[in-house]
Amino acid sequence: MKKSLLALALTTVWMSAAYAQSSVTLYGVIDEGLNYTNNTGGHHNFEMASGYGYGSRWGLKGSEDLGAGVKTNFVLENGFDLNSGRANQGGRMFGRQAFVGVAQDSYGSITLGRQYDSVVDYVAPTTANGNWAGYLFAHPFDNDNTDNSFRLSNSVKYTSPNIGGFKFGGLYGFSNTAGQFSNNRAMSVGASYSGGPFTIGVAYIDVDNIGIGATGAVAANDASFFASSQREFGVGINYKIGLASLGFTYTHSKIESPLGNGYITPSNFPAGITVNSLTFNNFEVNAQYFFTPSFFAGAMYTYTNGRYDASNENSKPKWHMAGLVADYYLSKRTDVYAQIVYQKVSASTGTFLDNAYISGADNSSSTNKQFVARIGMKHLF
Repeated sequence: MKKSLLALALTTVWMSAAYAQSSVTLYGVIDEGLNYTNNTGGHHNFEMASGYGYGSRWGLKGSEDLGAGVKTNFVLENGFDLNSGRANQGGRMFGRQAFVGVAQDSYGSITLGRQYDSVVDYVAPTTANGNWAGYLFAHPFDNDNTDNSFRLSNSVKYTSPNIGGFKFGGLYGFSNTAGQFSNNRAMSVGASYSGGPFTIGVAYIDVDNIGIGATGAVAANDASFFASSQREFGVGINYKIGLASLGFTYTHSKIESPLGNGYITPSNFPAGITVNSLTFNNFEVNAQYFFTPSFFAGAMYTYTNGRYDASNENSKPKWHMAGLVADYYLSKRTDVYAQIVYQKVSASTGTFLDNAYISGADNSSSTNKQFVARIGMKHLF
């Protein structure tokens, strides 16, 4: 009897220790609101729209201590539309993130699965849309992916430990296509530094045959653009002054041999015309100020200098975007907010690029101007 009780006690202690070294957390965001667009396909529109301030999601994340400072970790994160209940990110069950890996405090982590690229990790936090404003503030067509329009599937990712405020990482996404190793593969690297009032981020991403097929690093139902390649470079800086934060971000995107994009259907490209490339240079300045710990306001202006290179002509469209946001926290987990965004396009190309299009509007404007206003509510759990 004594031996049995001792064995039971030891088993109970061992199980308690094992459980203490592992954890699983359920978390999520619910973001809902009303949008008004002054011109969408020639008409104004009132609509209920989910996830525009901060993408609606639920997820599971966990870790297990393997000893010697080594841990396994995983994330399964689903993005959804609150109004219809459907899954976002092409209908994927865990379309936002889905990965598993190992981490060690001194050496960093290696994770495998569907993950964010380095632009999202290191540069997007210096932008308004990638930090405190959301979808409507994205650069035209989210051409630089700072609003996380696509993730990288089939990817292996390394993230360094924090070394005196400095971090770096890289990612490779496999094509998963036999005999076509470079068909829809992705490579991405980036780094950031946070020290004192400064945060600086830099990153690069290169995707070949983006949006081609259903099994690559960026599948057809996931891509911002369908093209032979999409290459992006970005650098951003934030500076905090008391209760204020000032930011500047520059990103460059070049899309070779585009066939269309995920916002405007390929039929919008001119019939009989070969589009050789689209180039976007985005210059953003932003500012955020906390009037109280529970209330902040933010402003953003982005100038995008583009180039349209086609078989019939070359032109240089330009986009001007400005946005304002006010956000009030009712509690640590619930806030209400209001946003307005305006966009104007100049320098005619004779294509759909002439029509203003704010990311998140249900259609482009019938003119070179578009305005969207939103009131919303966000709840964290």
